Amino acid sequence: MPLKILGLNHTTAPVEIREQVVFAGQEIGRAVARARALPGIDEVVLLSTCNRTEFYVVCDTDGGAQLTTWLHDERNLDPSFSDSIFERDGDAAIRHLFRVACGLDSMVLGEPQILGQLKEAYREAQAAGTVGPNLTRLFQHSFSVAKKVRTDTEIGASPVSVAYAAVSLAEQFFAGFKQHTAVLVGAGTTVELLAKHLHRKGIGRLFVANRDIDRARDLAEQFGGFALSLTDLAATLPEADILISSTASPEPVIRIEHIRAAIKARKRRPIFAVDVAVPRDIDAAVADLDDIYLYTIDDLDKVILQGQGNREAAAVDANRILDDEIARYLLIERSKEVAPVITELRSQADEFRHQVLENARRRLAQGADRDEVLEYATAALMKKLLHNPSVRLREAGESTDTDTIRLARELFGLNKD
Repeated sequence: MPLKILGLNHTTAPVEIREQVVFAGQEIGRAVARARALPGIDEVVLLSTCNRTEFYVVCDTDGGAQLTTWLHDERNLDPSFSDSIFERDGDAAIRHLFRVACGLDSMVLGEPQILGQLKEAYREAQAAGTVGPNLTRLFQHSFSVAKKVRTDTEIGASPVSVAYAAVSLAEQFFAGFKQHTAVLVGAGTTVELLAKHLHRKGIGRLFVANRDIDRARDLAEQFGGFALSLTDLAATLPEADILISSTASPEPVIRIEHIRAAIKARKRRPIFAVDVAVPRDIDAAVADLDDIYLYTIDDLDKVILQGQGNREAAAVDANRILDDEIARYLLIERSKEVAPVITELRSQADEFRHQVLENARRRLAQGADRDEVLEYATAALMKKLLHNPSVRLREAGESTDTDTIRLARELFGLNKD
């Protein structure tokens, strides 16, 4: 069965569309199991992050259509959603996966988090029993390629990340951070990076709000900040000059009434806010309010592009490695495809050899001349080996099948003259 990738990402769909098809936590295991149960689909891995939701499948020719229909039904999507979905097949699908693993397809060129997310997606599919030998070989090779690219190039050398871009954007609004307060919502890797960057920039006060107060406390204490539970977040928002949110909540955690109250309490001093979560953490209607400047993850594109110039040169080297590794992978896979044919061909030839040898031994036992038996045996073996090719070549000649005739010359090393 052929390989197919189907999904959407930051290059094909804006955040308001991507957030409709995010799968998180236990949803991933259930989703790959349901996708695997569709007709024509043999293996499935699902990668779902803030920037992409992509299904990697081994399926027959109808598998992609089955998966698209299921996705629409699963999330009750508008028919126009199909315009945002992309598909890759065969070699193009392999290249896409390798690029994703290496961070070459990321919004932040060369970012390392995607490899960990891809490995986790693979483990989730393994646990759900939806990974077979084809995706196992493919994903394991993609992991080794990503390691080689990161080791042999400078793709990850420059300090560009979503967190870095968000803080860089904040610097355009404030002359300095010492007199200002930042409120971070969430306690994952992105929020940790945000806290680190803000701390290095000398932020005056730092609050970390999270559903799990212990995780918020652990993170806040690393950078001299204060921990909040989500229930206390609304009361603290009036103090926020900088508000950045990155949780895995399926629903907004900051509602428009929270922001209205905060703006009123601040006496209309503006709030700089970045929502890097997908689905979005901050009610989209907040963008229509005065005195708050709200940016989403998609708005960080320009900042990221300005900061990753040094990675572009490394990406050239990375793509060379990618080309070599794709060629090597395809060679291995195609060798696997032809191996059974070679085995069967050798088995057939060996069977002919045994038949002729047994007949020759019987003739010798009956007193036949040794030279005559050798002559018979070699002629009989040649006849058996060439019978089927000769029949097919005659048929090719009768039907003017020049491709088969040309292939026979190549296979048997015949003189073309």
